[in-house]
Amino acid sequence: MDRGIWATWYDLPEEGRDEYLGWLHEVHLPEALERPGYLWAAHYASEEKVINNVEGRLSHTPDPDIPAGDRFILLFGAETTGPFFNPTPAELAETYPADAKEMLGRRIGVRSAIFVEEARVDGPEVSKRSADMTPGPCIQMGSFNSGKLEDEDELGAWYAQWRLPCMETLPGCIGCRKLVSASSWAKHSVLYEFVSLEVRDAEFPKHEKGNPEKEAWTDAVVRKLVHAPGSPNVGLRLFPSV
Repeated sequence: MDRGIWATWYDLPEEGRDEYLGWLHEVHLPEALERPGYLWAAHYASEEKVINNVEGRLSHTPDPDIPAGDRFILLFGAETTGPFFNPTPAELAETYPADAKEMLGRRIGVRSAIFVEEARVDGPEVSKRSADMTPGPCIQMGSFNSGKLEDEDELGAWYAQWRLPCMETLPGCIGCRKLVSASSWAKHSVLYEFVSLEVRDAEFPKHEKGNPEKEAWTDAVVRKLVHAPGSPNVGLRLFPSV
């Protein structure tokens, strides 16, 4: 089971973007999948305009030291976090040939995190997940801190008692994973998988309608969170091709 995830958020300049993407998808990621313990790789492009239900409720870190790239999201999966620490991302980067270093050096605002899965639920469309466990064609991924130490238990309870159970019955949902950090500015992350952007936009923003009490609980929880730049991102998968 893929309980470890290495996530990288970044931007790219317009110039040379197609060259970079071709190299990443045709050379770099196939080579990465040959590393011991790596189970899958997935690359997503963040959507510019997203239908959601959190306008005006989210806070983002003002810390200028937190890299702010978020237009692309690169994910690797492994059984545990071990393959991502042996070697570490920094140690791995030292082994790359000059051409790979040049390509990866084109990325802007790079932010990386290594997460371990805390909890997982399967959605109604779990059968649409590929046999190698690669995440679905459309994802929503947030990374954040709870705000205050005393809010940690409430955040955990909200996921366990409300948000995750909702995803088990949400139309178009493949599954949802609640993640915690092994190495990241953000202690928490959540990864939703959907069969398409269209069904995500149609179903996810309204999933709490009809339950005012739980909707109020969500409002209280999300207003306390401090998100990474751009979080949460909704992305469409570029690799493997859909």
